[in-house]
Amino acid sequence: MSVDSPTPEIRSRGQRWMAPLRRLVATWWFRQSPSRQDRLATLGPLISVLLFLAAIISAFWYLRNEEIERETESVKRDTEIAQQQIRLRLIENQEQLVRIAREVVTRQIDAHEFSAQAQAFARERPELTHVTWLSAKRERRSSVGAAGFQADGLMTADSDDPSMPMANQSNAAAIAFEAAKERRQPVYSPPFSDANGTTVFQLHIPLIDRGGFAGVLIAEYTVESLLRYYVPSEVATRHSIAVLDSRDQIVSSTVTPMPGQVLRRASLLHDVPLAPALNGLVLRGQGWRTSIGLINNALFWLVLALAGMTVWMLLGTWRHMRRRTQIQNALTLETNFRRAMENSMLTGMRAMDMDTRITYVNPAFCAMTGFSEADLVGRTPPYPFWPNDRREENARLLQQELQGRSPSGGVEVKIQRKDGSAFDARVYVSPLVDTKGKQTGWMTSMTNITEAKRVRDQLSASHERFTTVLEGLDAAVSVLSVNPPELLFANRSYRLWFGADPAGHALLAGGQLVGTTSRRGLDDGADEVDDYSGLPTEALTDMGSDPREVYVESLAMWFDVRARYLQWTDGRLAQMLIATDITMRRHAEAQAALQAEKAQVTSRLMTMGEMASSVAHELNQPLTAITNYCNGMVSRVRADSIDKDALMAALTKTAKQAERAGQIIHRIRNFVKRSEPQRQPANATDIVEDAVELAGIELRRRNVAIHTYVAQRLPQMQVDPILIEQVLMNLLKNAAEAIDNASLPTSRRHIELRVVPKHSAELGGQIEFSVTDMGPGLPDEVLARMYEAFFSTKADGLGIGLGLCRSIVESHQGRIKAENLYNGSLVVGCRFAFTIPVTITSEHLRTDPAGSAQRTEPTTP
Repeated sequence: MSVDSPTPEIRSRGQRWMAPLRRLVATWWFRQSPSRQDRLATLGPLISVLLFLAAIISAFWYLRNEEIERETESVKRDTEIAQQQIRLRLIENQEQLVRIAREVVTRQIDAHEFSAQAQAFARERPELTHVTWLSAKRERRSSVGAAGFQADGLMTADSDDPSMPMANQSNAAAIAFEAAKERRQPVYSPPFSDANGTTVFQLHIPLIDRGGFAGVLIAEYTVESLLRYYVPSEVATRHSIAVLDSRDQIVSSTVTPMPGQVLRRASLLHDVPLAPALNGLVLRGQGWRTSIGLINNALFWLVLALAGMTVWMLLGTWRHMRRRTQIQNALTLETNFRRAMENSMLTGMRAMDMDTRITYVNPAFCAMTGFSEADLVGRTPPYPFWPNDRREENARLLQQELQGRSPSGGVEVKIQRKDGSAFDARVYVSPLVDTKGKQTGWMTSMTNITEAKRVRDQLSASHERFTTVLEGLDAAVSVLSVNPPELLFANRSYRLWFGADPAGHALLAGGQLVGTTSRRGLDDGADEVDDYSGLPTEALTDMGSDPREVYVESLAMWFDVRARYLQWTDGRLAQMLIATDITMRRHAEAQAALQAEKAQVTSRLMTMGEMASSVAHELNQPLTAITNYCNGMVSRVRADSIDKDALMAALTKTAKQAERAGQIIHRIRNFVKRSEPQRQPANATDIVEDAVELAGIELRRRNVAIHTYVAQRLPQMQVDPILIEQVLMNLLKNAAEAIDNASLPTSRRHIELRVVPKHSAELGGQIEFSVTDMGPGLPDEVLARMYEAFFSTKADGLGIGLGLCRSIVESHQGRIKAENLYNGSLVVGCRFAFTIPVTITSEHLRTDPAGSAQRTEPTTP
């Protein structure tokens, strides 16, 4: 069969349609840069290979899924065939038994004739274990075994046969019997194990005589026989058919594993109910995949490996081309950059060959000397810009530079312009090396340093004046070079204390003459040093400028040391230290800290002194109770009227009272004992409990109640618990005194103590302690002066309480404040609050309706 080729008209029409598209593609392609064209030309094959690989993988995946779906459909079909065969057999048996039951009810047959029919019925049905006729009272009328013979030992009332539906039992047979009796229709029982351990289920056919229940016909099936005889052999050959109970356990299967061998779990499953029984048994078809899958397919891996190799080679080619393009672009940019830099910089550049012939000069060099490029290129020494009186010296310096013996900082030469004027210049010479490592000449850079020399001379004079000032300072000033460590300058105070030894500088600097950090700072920022100003770069200026205090044990002196890096007059990086004697100030601070500690202990002692009567009353109660218990026990022992239990109860109560007195004394001792302030993690709840326990003695004496509220989710504080407890004690005691001195009624004789977390943008996380009373408040003049030392509103007060509280709070980086509470223009109370900074999270700020709150009622002393 031949295929006609397209006609010329069709070809010409196709070409006309494709022409605009080709022009559009060609226009777009030529608009791209060469580098982009190279990139697209490389990416095109790569994309094609990737698409081919994706198509191959998709084809393999589709064929695999198609095969799995076919196998799944085969398992489903065979399972439904087995279900249909078993269903038809069960329905047929049920119809035959219903007919026999109808004959029994109409008395067309008696027990002997029933046995004959049941024998013929059972012989043709190997899946049955027995057919039994039971009366309404569960009495056996007749029973035929599986072989078709009369079974007198089956279904007897006095046996333990689980197939017998005994009264007042809940086995499977009894449940089916009751269901058939109630529903008046055939009922299948749940599966169970018979006397031989075989899994069976029963069909109960009710006998209805004139509307009344007359008994049942029972046909008992074995699950294994149903599978053996009614699952088609071709189905059992293809797939495994199993019956599962309600617990998903296999009851019977067409495949029996070898002893001790566990069957591999099937990958293809299909479940259907065992109809028409519907008694919890499930017919499951099982199949195993026969395909080897993508992972074990050698062809698939061969295609994948070849495609991967192709992709790898294309990627390598693309990366190589991209690297070459980048090198070309970098070379072009570098060339343009260097040309622009040479043309725009103020430094004169001159290139010479191996015969010291000038081969190149930049515009800055021509502008600096006044000669044009044509005047200089091709000239050999002596050059026209050398002064006549310095030609021999300049020639010697040139040979010294060419031999590599010139200093690293270059050499200073005198240069004469074309107009005859001269200037000072600094010249640097470096060899020119080609790509093969061969030297082809020298490159010379020249800088006009006339103004720089003038500035340096002025700086030298200024330095001398500044040195004179430094010699008169009381502080030790020293300058040490970084590399090598050399003491460059030391004023009179330094020499007086440390002599001319640089070890004193190292001692003040922290034990090292120079630091590695300083060396790195020099290397990284050397190009940023300003030769004119003589100052180091910003990074070096900031390095090591933080002040710190140093103790010199040999001198028994404290110094405030400030360090800074600077550039010395010869260009070297150096470290300057200014050490001020602060020994007297440290002594004064130590004395102040000691006095503050004494004031804190004194304040606590004063608080306990003021509470002495309350403490005595508090201790008197447990001591009186102990005395009474002891006297009572002595009297009863003398009278021989106390037994062991009563004596133990009295001793227990005496011990509790003694423990109570000991706790009071221990708490007061911890509060007033002298100790160094110790910052440690502390919980606000514990501090509040201790403070309220101590303050409760004074509050009960003054008949003042206290309400406390402490939020539950509070972070830990880094504080001295005794000092914070002292602040709370002072605030609570002052509030109680204000209420008691004002003789307020009972409704206003209470204090509120609240501890809650807070957070603000200015101060961050805080825990706020507030003490609020319903007292008369504070006058404005007292509010203005209450933190002053030795200011007090009490006749016998020393005036250190609130001032000390403020010092303690501020030493913990917190704040304290006091304010009056108003109802309109009337003062109705006062509120003291102080804060302690902590780390607050959103969990801590969450509203806590079930916070730790308690109320302490006053008691009459």
